[in-house]
Amino acid sequence: MNVCNYIYLWCYLCRVNIYTFAMSVAANISSMAKQIPSVTTLLLLFFFFILKEVEGAEALGEVKLFVFGDSYVDTGNLVNSISYKPPSGITFPGTPAGRFSDGCVLTDYIASFLNIKSPTPYVFRNSSNLQYGINFAHGGTGIFNTLDNEPNMTVQIDWFEKLIQQKIYTKADLESSVALVNSAGNDYATFLQRKQGSMQDIPVFTSSLIQQMSINLRRIHSLGINKIAVGLLEPIGCMPLLTAASSYNKCLEPFNFISQNHSQMLLQIAQELNKELGKPVFVTLDLYNSFLSVLATMQKRRSDDPTLMNPLQPCCEGVSTEYYCGSVDEKGEKKYGLCEKPEFSFFWEGAHLSQNGWYGVYTILYSSLRSLIETKL
Repeated sequence: MNVCNYIYLWCYLCRVNIYTFAMSVAANISSMAKQIPSVTTLLLLFFFFILKEVEGAEALGEVKLFVFGDSYVDTGNLVNSISYKPPSGITFPGTPAGRFSDGCVLTDYIASFLNIKSPTPYVFRNSSNLQYGINFAHGGTGIFNTLDNEPNMTVQIDWFEKLIQQKIYTKADLESSVALVNSAGNDYATFLQRKQGSMQDIPVFTSSLIQQMSINLRRIHSLGINKIAVGLLEPIGCMPLLTAASSYNKCLEPFNFISQNHSQMLLQIAQELNKELGKPVFVTLDLYNSFLSVLATMQKRRSDDPTLMNPLQPCCEGVSTEYYCGSVDEKGEKKYGLCEKPEFSFFWEGAHLSQNGWYGVYTILYSSLRSLIETKL
């Protein structure tokens, strides 16, 4: 069973069980109705309100989720990648299935929050059910073009617009839907690689990224989406690819400063757009502080119990610097190692979170996600 949809299943079972329980109680107290009608009435009203609450949550199943961005939210679009090779997917679904993790990623948890299944990756649009939306995100991509030469966010939105023109989705579908937008990490990685690590022009580059993201967000809204969740930039200085230099002992603050500045500017853009529109269309998901909060909690637990895994260390890594998670030699022999218990890790490999890591982040983002469904537009 898809562990990412346990919440959805739980809601359904609750509805069945509560209904059965309510009917059972109603039958048992029917003989007492003449003597104590007020108790009967109160009990039936009580169960009625419980049913309405659960059914209200179940109604969220009509929502569709449209996803734009990079590997943090990609669930299978980058077919010829390590996301489709072992050991990806060992926790969920048990085999490689296109996620850059051992299991569920952010998209899966947000879909579960909305009580729907994860939307179909765009690459499988012609052979899958599109009732839950579509995931346009591609691993390795950015707001601008990156070294991976995969479709950037502008292209992803082009695809979305084309499907709307083809009337795959109605206006009502779009107005009741949610968009998830997350990108920028690969943009900075590309910039720094091209500049050979120089940070001299980072502020100007950040401004250009934020400007383009503003254009992208406006465009997604103009296509009919009234609720858009926007991921702020994760603390890139905590990525194992960088913390390896300190034997995974600490995050690199100069790189985290880049993330802080980017996130502050993006937050301001979202607030300005909401003010301009006169309604809370854009909801920011603070990945920066969520990551740091989960890492701090895990580090504290490790200080109390040194046998626990270092959260800055990846669960899966190459046996040497020339290899990476998933590497095999010409004979097909593994050239990577796995941690003993992925369920206790935060990072899956050098730049991506484990299912456990994403779950921890999701629990912190939960209050922000509530605003996606609480505010009527």
